[in-house]
Amino acid sequence: MHATSAATAGALTFLWLGMVLAISFLEAPLKFRAPGVTIPVGLGIGRLVFRALNLAEAALAVGVVVAVATGGPSAAVVTLTAVAAVVLAAQLGLVRPRLNRRSDAVLAGEDPAESRSRAHLYYVGLEIVKVLALLALGCLLQAV
Repeated sequence: MHATSAATAGALTFLWLGMVLAISFLEAPLKFRAPGVTIPVGLGIGRLVFRALNLAEAALAVGVVVAVATGGPSAAVVTLTAVAAVVLAAQLGLVRPRLNRRSDAVLAGEDPAESRSRAHLYYVGLEIVKVLALLALGCLLQAV
């Protein structure tokens, strides 16, 4: 892979990885532990934060895909790039709409304990897969 493309893709990959780790695995669970943050307030904050994160992720994904595509990548780089992009697409297209419907219901007054949703578990599972793919991709790109 060309050095400039690899460096660009690597930088974007690690930026993407850092954002996901900071928001999904640090900010998201901690906000509900803050004093005075109710479930509706936490959900409202979370929706804003994740909307911004997902927009940034989409832009970073495009940048990584373009840098990888123009750099003469190895099969492993292409595979890891595809995994990260497909996982993000699944999160945005399949899981986020379910999470939004659930948070809409809670924000409308539904008791969150009445009906549990597995959508959060799917989102977290996909987030773990994406983190592992981004970490492996970034490391692979640094070795170029």
